[in-house]
Amino acid sequence: MKRYARSLLVAFGLLCTTAVAAPPPKSGLPTLSPKTRSAALEAIKTEFRERYVFPEMRPKIIERLDREQQAGRYDVDDSFLFAERITEDLRDVAHDHHLSLQVNPAAYAAALAAPESDAGEDAFMRKQAIRDHHGLVEMKRLSGNLRYLKISGFEWVNDETGAVYDDAMRFLKDGDAIIIDLRNNGGGSHAAVRYLVSHFMDGDTLEMTFLEGSKPPVQSRTLEYLPAGRLKGKPLYVLINGFTGSAAEAFAYDVQQFKLGELIGVKTAGAANNNKLLPVAPGFILSVSYGRPEHPVSHGNWEGAGVAPDVETPSAQAFDVAQVRALDRLSADTKATPEARTEYAWAKTGVEARLHPVALAPSVLMALAGRYGAPGTGPAPIEIAYRDDALWLVRPNRPAARLSPLTQDGLFSIEGNDIMRARLNGKTLELYWHDDPAPRVYPREQ
Repeated sequence: MKRYARSLLVAFGLLCTTAVAAPPPKSGLPTLSPKTRSAALEAIKTEFRERYVFPEMRPKIIERLDREQQAGRYDVDDSFLFAERITEDLRDVAHDHHLSLQVNPAAYAAALAAPESDAGEDAFMRKQAIRDHHGLVEMKRLSGNLRYLKISGFEWVNDETGAVYDDAMRFLKDGDAIIIDLRNNGGGSHAAVRYLVSHFMDGDTLEMTFLEGSKPPVQSRTLEYLPAGRLKGKPLYVLINGFTGSAAEAFAYDVQQFKLGELIGVKTAGAANNNKLLPVAPGFILSVSYGRPEHPVSHGNWEGAGVAPDVETPSAQAFDVAQVRALDRLSADTKATPEARTEYAWAKTGVEARLHPVALAPSVLMALAGRYGAPGTGPAPIEIAYRDDALWLVRPNRPAARLSPLTQDGLFSIEGNDIMRARLNGKTLELYWHDDPAPRVYPREQ
């Protein structure tokens, strides 16, 4: 299966030209001598002469490296500065986000451990994937039974990663709608992309074709058997931003081209080419594009252009915007039960308050403070206290809970309690439960 950007190159290393500028305290890489610099540059040029995906660009890249070498641009003994300048020049001439030189002694050593195979690199990747939980770093149930999955990178270990995805897909399958977060995901293995997207499509469907020079095209087709079953028809929302790159863009592109769901956020980085990670002495990893993907719908890819969102919104708000759109769609479904619509409306109120925060003046809040509930006629009275510029719900034998305004007309959330809310109008306190439209009313004591 083709690779876009292997997981040892994190998102910012792949997509930001200044990512290698700040070295860690101890890199393990010796100071560069003129001899090691010259040898590294010659190795880099050789790889581009032999491998680069666009043959017409090879002489232009070599010419740029030669010119800058002769001008003394690379005459530095700091390995991080050397790698940064090489990366800047490669990307400037080729406009290819997958081109980079990175200081990575551990990955370099792993690649040299088995020079005739990928065994050393694969062992390195497996160790990293296990520590990263194969890139599936967060799963949670949101109000309205929306299911959320955060994928930090498309990591893949044969015969291992699939089982981790299976557990995640079973979790998502029980949701009313699905949100997959690819913000700041710099890419990884296409095997993981294919496994994920197969859950939203029919089996044995052409998903992508990979082209590499004069070699026969290689097809990626969706899988016919999935242990967790398929999730087709579930409302799907995918969060993207400018640091969504490479394999993460491939999934977003599939979602858009096959009309599987909506992309929410900001246009992606625009890194489509397939790359190889190659060791360069004394401790560098060179990323060189050697192939390119072609999508069966567009007959193109996202290189240089990025993947545009269906709903453009600042990256920080994409999570909440996706929830609002999901809840609106679910509420409009004619098959939704009254109970479900009540749950969706409850959830949407909370999300809207995060998107559009409500602020009430101190004078308004102070006017709502007091004791609520007639003594001897029902539950023990409840105090609404004003302190620290906020209202607090104080009930007997329970910790005080801060109230946060949800709407201008006096609806408040209760700290640490998502199933109950309070409404204050100066005359009564109304406590609402998420599954009961009728509130419990407490009159204000005179």
